[in-house]
Amino acid sequence: MAARGFPYTDLKDFLAALEREGELRRVDVPVDPTLEISEVVTRTVRAGGPALLFERPTRGEMPVAINLFGTEKRTAMALGVESLDEIGNRIGELLKPELPVGFSGMMGGLGKVMQLKSMPPKKVKTAPCQQVVYRGADVDLNRLPGLQVWPGDGGIFHNFGLTHTKHPETGKRNLGLYRLQQHSHNTLGMHWQIHKNSTAHHAVAERLGQRLPVAIAIGCDPVVAYASSAPLPADIDEYLFAGFLRGERVEMVDCLTVPLQVPAHAQVVLEGYLEPGERLPEGPFGDHTGFYTPVEPFPVLHVEAMTMQRDPVYHSIVTSKPPQEDHGLGKATERIFAPLLRFLIPDIVDYDLPSAGVFHNCAIVSIRKRYPKHAQKVMNAIWGAHMMSLTKLIVIVDEDCDVHDYNEVAFRAFGNVDYARDLLLTEGPVDHLDHSSYQQFWGGKAGIDATRKLPSEGYTRGWPEEMTMSPEVVSLVDKRWKEYGI
Repeated sequence: MAARGFPYTDLKDFLAALEREGELRRVDVPVDPTLEISEVVTRTVRAGGPALLFERPTRGEMPVAINLFGTEKRTAMALGVESLDEIGNRIGELLKPELPVGFSGMMGGLGKVMQLKSMPPKKVKTAPCQQVVYRGADVDLNRLPGLQVWPGDGGIFHNFGLTHTKHPETGKRNLGLYRLQQHSHNTLGMHWQIHKNSTAHHAVAERLGQRLPVAIAIGCDPVVAYASSAPLPADIDEYLFAGFLRGERVEMVDCLTVPLQVPAHAQVVLEGYLEPGERLPEGPFGDHTGFYTPVEPFPVLHVEAMTMQRDPVYHSIVTSKPPQEDHGLGKATERIFAPLLRFLIPDIVDYDLPSAGVFHNCAIVSIRKRYPKHAQKVMNAIWGAHMMSLTKLIVIVDEDCDVHDYNEVAFRAFGNVDYARDLLLTEGPVDHLDHSSYQQFWGGKAGIDATRKLPSEGYTRGWPEEMTMSPEVVSLVDKRWKEYGI
């Protein structure tokens, strides 16, 4: 069931919907984007509080919207559903390969095709995001209330800028979410990591000795904002995915100075180029890992045009160790992509990415175990599955274990494992931001087999039966509970 008002036209429309539902609080006193907003937001997130609209930031020329995805409820509302699993179920239906049988089957197949037809973005000639235009010397990034989130940060960062690039040879578009350090009034550091598609686009442009055009959209509608963070395969366009989630096409408009398109209803758009070979030190930055990432050289965006809506709203996010606002985004990805992961690895029953593991350090996976070393087979399949390849720790449990119940998972992982036999150690790629690996970009990984062991796996003692109360006694106590006076 879609949320009221969905799909939202733009960020302002979503903020209005949040306010109607009591999920938005306006802060009408002056608040400093340097550190103060960060502390207010962090306390709000950890108290399970609302989205915030800082109406009077002491720096910049527009209000700051933040903590929009801070709970699973708001994230579901952003994506127009009651439960994030609804989207995963829709994807699961599209992945079903069976042939249609009879008229109803044909109509079902037609429905799938119609869902796919709604995906492609729609080009428009005029757009709200170009109501106000600054070019050349009039460009001033200080109009934006960018945040300094932590005391040791290297300066002001724009943390929710949706970055658009195209492959210089194929023309294929990429949309990504990367932090942007403000170097000056018209330059930004582009912190795109080694595993990201935009990094590959830039590498091709540099090999060809060409500038790379870049467009950054800030303050997009929440579906497009989520789609920018989704770990899609390189051959799936993020705007096709956003159209699928919205149930209607995303409106796009040509940029004014670069050969790219951006969402027509973005609040702010930055257009510019990367010069081949140019790098500047970027960072440090307090990241979602809970640690500062070090200073590294990254490409520099020269902003040549800045367009925006009249009375725009600036969107950002605070990064810190969990819990933080990205919990909602991470859980959305977990639930939405569960059917796709099961499609790739049918052995999987369910999985959970704990937010304490910042969503790529640990995966808990349940399987329907059928043969010896089945758990190890699934571990290796996960380490070969797109961005799941960055997972450092995989815990495999039986299908009767609720992977979202961390106490139950711990009970299995602590009690069901002989660590001389059931621990698989290997090496492979890790996240760019991982500080624990002795070498950047790769390190050690572990898989824990916490399933019941089979005689064919060398376990000859006979696996014990787990204690459970008889259903008759459970029912009796349910009926008599009030009598006990407890």
